[in-house]
Amino acid sequence: MTIAVLGTLDSKGHEHAFVADLIRKKGHDVLLIDLGTGGDPQITPDVTRFEVADAINLDLQALVDKQDRGECVVAMSQAAPVFLSRLVEEGKIDGVISLGGGGGTALGTAAMRALPVGFPKLMVSTLASGNTAHYVGTKDITMMPSIVDVAGLNRISKTIFTRAAGAICGMVEATISDEEDKPLIVASMFGNTTDCINLASKVLEEAGYEVLIFHATGTGGKTMESLIESGMVAGVLDLTTTEWADELLGATLSAGPTRMDAMTKARIPAVIAPGCLDMANYGERKTLPAEFENRTLYIHNPQVTLLRTNASECRELGRILAEKANANPAPTAILNPRKAISIISAAGQPFHDAEADLALFDAIHEHARCEVIDYDEDINSEVFARAAAHKLLSLIQSHQS
Repeated sequence: MTIAVLGTLDSKGHEHAFVADLIRKKGHDVLLIDLGTGGDPQITPDVTRFEVADAINLDLQALVDKQDRGECVVAMSQAAPVFLSRLVEEGKIDGVISLGGGGGTALGTAAMRALPVGFPKLMVSTLASGNTAHYVGTKDITMMPSIVDVAGLNRISKTIFTRAAGAICGMVEATISDEEDKPLIVASMFGNTTDCINLASKVLEEAGYEVLIFHATGTGGKTMESLIESGMVAGVLDLTTTEWADELLGATLSAGPTRMDAMTKARIPAVIAPGCLDMANYGERKTLPAEFENRTLYIHNPQVTLLRTNASECRELGRILAEKANANPAPTAILNPRKAISIISAAGQPFHDAEADLALFDAIHEHARCEVIDYDEDINSEVFARAAAHKLLSLIQSHQS
């Protein structure tokens, strides 16, 4: 197997060479890739920085001549993902490891985030003990603290680098059992739609699928989107689209404006519902923006304050949901549970607002070009859950045929 060892070989070449030698002693081949933009590399790479830059037709020398390190790092962080992805697609590497400080970590993880979930990726970093969310993103990047700076070979760094080399070798050598290699369906869930997704999942599992459930908390939605885009998924059961309410209102659990775009890129059949679009999530009550003080609120717990979306906001959310569904070239349907889109939006519950719900459903019908089906049910009813599951199964079957 071949392991890519990539990094800024102008400043950390000897450290990467040390790791490369250890990997070779384990019986694996190494592809040394230079991402440096300063002086000449300390060691001879297998892939030069200019070859990496060529992946996006980047004139790296022109940037280097400007002597703006920040601009060079940004440019290489755009080229490296394209180059590394190409190596993976062509089957030329089986794993990747990098060592770095601030700049090296930004470069190494940018490249790793472009790789599929499950592909072995290890970043040894001076930043691994802090907040690594923006380095890891939604991918399974293993980050290992370097303890000391990646600046020379000493008793501590050699120990850490040796363990890291062993770790990446172990990752590529590990075999994944395919005994339960069932096609995948992803589903979005919130506490307020748990019963629905649990019931629908049983139906889908009985039909021979494996269901992966993602909590619609911003990060969960982004991770689900990443997996859909990877092409590993056969169908999408996106019944909890609540993150769009947070995106529209600037609340805390937004998954960003690209939420629901992955199904379109991957051309995957999808069943969608406006689950929990009655609520946007904020922190403690005292953190609620002043503009919302006179709105309908629900204290979910001391750390979470829910804001009820009004008719105007629901109208816009309905339009967004419909247009996202319209964009998908694969079979897609929107299912409306007209009695309640969450537990607390049902009649007699704190977020019941018939006017807002009607604005949401009307906007979906007005803007949708895909199939829209109304059910006189709560979102968590057995009838609705089973209907959603069976609809997705039929869409997958029609897509495959």
